[in-house]
Amino acid sequence: MSVRTEVHPPGDREDEDRPHGGRDRGVAVVVVNYASSRLLEQHLAGSELAAVAGAVYVVDNRTTSAERAGLRGLAAREGWQVLEMDGNPGFGAGMNAGVRRATADGHDVFLLLNPDAWMGAADLHALERRVRADPMALLSPRIDKADGDLWFAGADLDLRTGHATIVRDGRTPAEPWLVGTALVVHRRLWEAVGGYDDDYFLYWEDVDLCWRVRRAGGTVAVLDEARAGHAVGGTQRGGASSSPAKSPTYYYWNCRNRLLFATQHLSRRTRLRWALTTGSYAVEVLLRGGRRQLLRPWRPVSAVVRGTLAGLVLVARSLRRPARGPGPAGRVLAASGAVTPPGSAPHATPDPAPTSAPASVPAPARARLDTAP
Repeated sequence: MSVRTEVHPPGDREDEDRPHGGRDRGVAVVVVNYASSRLLEQHLAGSELAAVAGAVYVVDNRTTSAERAGLRGLAAREGWQVLEMDGNPGFGAGMNAGVRRATADGHDVFLLLNPDAWMGAADLHALERRVRADPMALLSPRIDKADGDLWFAGADLDLRTGHATIVRDGRTPAEPWLVGTALVVHRRLWEAVGGYDDDYFLYWEDVDLCWRVRRAGGTVAVLDEARAGHAVGGTQRGGASSSPAKSPTYYYWNCRNRLLFATQHLSRRTRLRWALTTGSYAVEVLLRGGRRQLLRPWRPVSAVVRGTLAGLVLVARSLRRPARGPGPAGRVLAASGAVTPPGSAPHATPDPAPTSAPASVPAPARARLDTAP
């Protein structure tokens, strides 16, 4: 997949030298665009976040010539850099490309931002300070919906059921993960884990990233003093509708990638358990789009079925071998001794204790995360 770069540099920054060498170029904001230039114009263009960022990199996963032309014009006005992908390699691959370019330009802290999300300058600075103090931390702000209601302040992955859940009462999750809406990460951690896994294309890539961060010795955390906003579902429906309906892409990849995650990281027994419960999970994912869509059910139901079958094929193939292991940074981490190399002792996680929910998060305090896996 080749990449073409349109460079629209902002004005020069006067940065102080860092004790560790090199110049502090500020936080690089990396955004993946897929027919979302209108959202970028609404939420990022002219914002204080863009004004204080070291640079803004927009990775354009190709849709139409008109969308690309519109993005070029917006970037030229705002001083952003655009990385133009030949096709659509997916969200994770797009983020990886953007971080690579930002790294080559000398940045070492990155804000991975959705087009339908926004953040203030003080919030970005708080996240930057914390991640510079702890370069092995992957951080998210608390995230509010457009109406001001809290949307995200932490999440848990139930290894018995394969459900990703919001933690409502502030308790520590048993298997924490962060939504990919607004993540701040240091170059040291990003390179240690190898960034996003391109195999996910869309959805569950954030769960997978957090899993690998923790097993590489890093931490995942929500910084309560930092807040961001999110027009929930804006990138799924273009931000123009309040309907809960999701796209076929949403249904397919959510159902498929849950089982991809299991094949990569979990024991044989747990993979089988997730496969056996995939029917109920598929129904739950379908109902996230509301019941009105079922008046014309072919597209959503077809996507759910195809995604589920694709995931089950992955599980069936995986049962002939151990879990794949540490993901895209496997060779790097294995060489450093941080993980067990594939082909020796299995890297799969043992079966969790036989409880209906993680011990630290009582079931009544948890709620399904509607717009994430």
